[in-house]
Amino acid sequence: MDGHSETGDGHETMHIGVIAERTGLSQRTLRHYDDIGLVSPSQRSAGGFRLYTEEDLRRLLLIRRMKPLAFSLQEMHDLLALTDVVTGPEASEEDLEKLRALEAEAARRREDLTARAAMADEFLDRLQAISAQAAAAARRRTEDHLPEG
Repeated sequence: MDGHSETGDGHETMHIGVIAERTGLSQRTLRHYDDIGLVSPSQRSAGGFRLYTEEDLRRLLLIRRMKPLAFSLQEMHDLLALTDVVTGPEASEEDLEKLRALEAEAARRREDLTARAAMADEFLDRLQAISAQAAAAARRRTEDHLPEG
């Protein structure tokens, strides 16, 4: 079995292992998201196994992309609800404004993440320089103790 199934209406579903592989999220995380109602699989097999659709996968990938920006589970839930509204026929100007505000917040968080990554790069550069200095000093000590000849 390859972890894929087909529903009675011809739509493909995927078992949790396939979803974990495709999203990079652990099966434990996927179960937790289901338990708290963040993203639940669209279906269950006769044996009770979680069956995810392409739409479920899309939602999980959106969440995974929010994680590096340190969005909370509540913020992730709110975004999923908002995306459902703004992609439907009933989207209001207020809903679109909420989406634009979330976009601005994500951009701000990305800038912060970029700045932290630059600091991490500086730190790594400094560690490499210290390591090179320490290796050179060790070589000199070894050379100083070699017999001449």
